[in-house]
Amino acid sequence: MSCFHEGPNFLAIDPDQCIDCSMCVPLCPVGAIYSEHDLPEDQRHFVAINAELARRPDWLPLRKAKGPLPDHADWADHPDRLSLLIR
Repeated sequence: MSCFHEGPNFLAIDPDQCIDCSMCVPLCPVGAIYSEHDLPEDQRHFVAINAELARRPDWLPLRKAKGPLPDHADWADHPDRLSLLIR
């Protein structure tokens, strides 16, 4: 769990803490996690974003699993969600 860091509206995966076991992939309630070798090309930029955000001191490690945000389904097909990321 310590590889996940929680921000206002995003969970970042710390690449320095992640051991690439892929155990989190099927557990993600919204299907937002990919193993590194399955990451779609159009989402590769998230590797750098995750590294940046996981190192922020105000983005604390997640200590226990949480369900999806109540309105997660409303955002599933929203274009350009990245512009809504609160850093």
